[in-house]
Amino acid sequence: MTDPRINVEALSQQLLGRWAEARETSRELAKRPDLHKIEGQSVPEHRQRTLDNLSTLVSEGAIKRAFPKQYGGDDNHGANIAAFEELVTADPSLQIKSGVQWGLFGSAVLHLGNAEQHDKWLPGIMNLDIPGAFAMTEIGHGSDVASLGTTATYDPETEEFEINTPFRAAWKEFLGNAALHAKAATVFAQLITNGVNHGVHCFYVPVRDEFLNLLPGVSSEDDGVKGGLNGIDNGRFAFDHVRVPRTNLLNRYGDVAADGTYTSSIDSPGRRFFTMIGTLVQGRVSLDGAAVAASKLSLQIATTYANQRRQFNASSDIHEEVLLDYGRHQRRLIPRIARTYAESFAHEELLATFDGVFSGAHDTDADREALETLAAALKPASTWDALDTIQECREACGGAGFMAENRFTGLHADLDVYATFEGDNNILLQLVGKRLLTDFAAEFKGMDAKGLAKYVLKTGADAVASRTGVRVLGQEAHDAASTRRSVAELKDPEVQRELLEQRVNVAVAEIGRAIQGASKKSPAEQAAVFNEHQNDLIAAAKVHARLLQWDAFTRALENVEDRDTLEVLTWVRDLFALTSIEDELAWYLMNGRLSAQRARALKDYVSRLILRLRPHAQDLVDAFGYTQEHLRSPLSSGKEQQRQDEAAEYFRHLRADPNSPVDEKVLRKRAKAEAKKQKVTVVR
Repeated sequence: MTDPRINVEALSQQLLGRWAEARETSRELAKRPDLHKIEGQSVPEHRQRTLDNLSTLVSEGAIKRAFPKQYGGDDNHGANIAAFEELVTADPSLQIKSGVQWGLFGSAVLHLGNAEQHDKWLPGIMNLDIPGAFAMTEIGHGSDVASLGTTATYDPETEEFEINTPFRAAWKEFLGNAALHAKAATVFAQLITNGVNHGVHCFYVPVRDEFLNLLPGVSSEDDGVKGGLNGIDNGRFAFDHVRVPRTNLLNRYGDVAADGTYTSSIDSPGRRFFTMIGTLVQGRVSLDGAAVAASKLSLQIATTYANQRRQFNASSDIHEEVLLDYGRHQRRLIPRIARTYAESFAHEELLATFDGVFSGAHDTDADREALETLAAALKPASTWDALDTIQECREACGGAGFMAENRFTGLHADLDVYATFEGDNNILLQLVGKRLLTDFAAEFKGMDAKGLAKYVLKTGADAVASRTGVRVLGQEAHDAASTRRSVAELKDPEVQRELLEQRVNVAVAEIGRAIQGASKKSPAEQAAVFNEHQNDLIAAAKVHARLLQWDAFTRALENVEDRDTLEVLTWVRDLFALTSIEDELAWYLMNGRLSAQRARALKDYVSRLILRLRPHAQDLVDAFGYTQEHLRSPLSSGKEQQRQDEAAEYFRHLRADPNSPVDEKVLRKRAKAEAKKQKVTVVR
């Protein structure tokens, strides 16, 4: 039986996904040297280069995909995000600055404004005549957008809103384009009219004139040098009773008449707020995809290097070992390849969900809520994983990985902020956890006494089975000292999914019951109970993200036509599942979900899967589809293979030359053999 071979071309095409054409066009654009980040460039030079490159994106038609056709756009939201996230391979600063201009500032006008406002501002936003900032975040409120301090108070006599920053903690902070380039900003503020605060709304506010001088009442400060993304002029804005016309309120979800009367198509202030914020979810979607792209980039560089670099004579006196033949090196890279595949397939589904909502094909409240939850689950997983993957790839390449030219240090620095960008990861996971709790509570809603009794009996029996070890005893009896039987269970996709799902459901059920028990207590006591379980809730949300990724991977396997590729990808899926379970092994053991024997079998089988996938590692990363023009790392350029070939040829000639120096150890070995021979002769 021959070993399976991956069809790299077909797999690469599948990974490109539904918007393959947009991705390929963007990747081709990202090859241009003038768009590439120059490591070590000064902050002012990098900022100017990034601004200039925004103009290049405009001239190449790269920014029009998401905008309406009447303004020269394509009205293709999925293609827009797919193309946008590929710019991370050129320069993450370019990707993020373009995201600020068109994905945040422009998107706020597009999705929160009316047709007249579109006509007035979108053309200038699209062609970069109006560089802009997205002024939501405040230094004192961060992710708590509903509590923003900035106010927009309506004056019916002048039909103007007065935008004001009442205290230092209400300064708008960390805003791309704010330090230098923005001429306008979409400012989020508490809308106050006729003495009533109607909550956070968005306003179009000019901030600089055509010569980039600050307008009266607008203050700005430069954030200066950051840990990464220094091609973006991040800064702060404050407003001292700055007046804008009533028509500068982006009024899709809430409007103020000339006399100050407020109206909205959404009665509930809470639902209105979350609907407005939900229209801006594309930032999280794109960060998820960009993080996955950065992981792919790093793994392709590190794996290529590991398949060429040789070190130490472990199994031969003549040939050194290829790095990827070492078990520890395989453990460092191959599970992360598997995880990145899972994230890639999950992102494609997230992108399809996003496109369905924003195209209007699937745009109900339930659809939008599902999109927000999916993005909030996947963005933390992929951004944290990208930082982990980039760092591990850096270390796996030794000192060479620390050289800026090999990309890892720059990528890690630039992607570091992704963990808190567009929503702090822990806050997003708390949102996911709350949605899981809501789903848990929904199971009880409308349940009659008989149904509720059955549920309690089922969950109670399940908990007792775990606590008393019945579940574990059942596993041990079934496995009956057979590792093969344990492995057969773990290879079963239904078992994999059940284990991942149990980790989420059991934790959520326990937290739900605890919080339900506190429902009649005071608000402070309820908050204390929730706070007590907050860490467990976030841990459950993390595993929920893994479950979403596993489901997406499993569905992707259904679309693989080549039998050999399907076999290998199934191993990759299994490795992702089992390493995800392995990460939570303490929980499974403490909660009686896995027996000690099955846990040992899991770890052993993970090692076997990694060894089985070792011959396919290069094909798996080559299928990511990036060329050396994207990788731009000497480590993946083939230079290492040339060095190794040169060294091997040198030592081959050295061994063949009778006049070459003799290793001292060889001399000692020869002398010892000669002495032994003479001793035998004397005895005879």
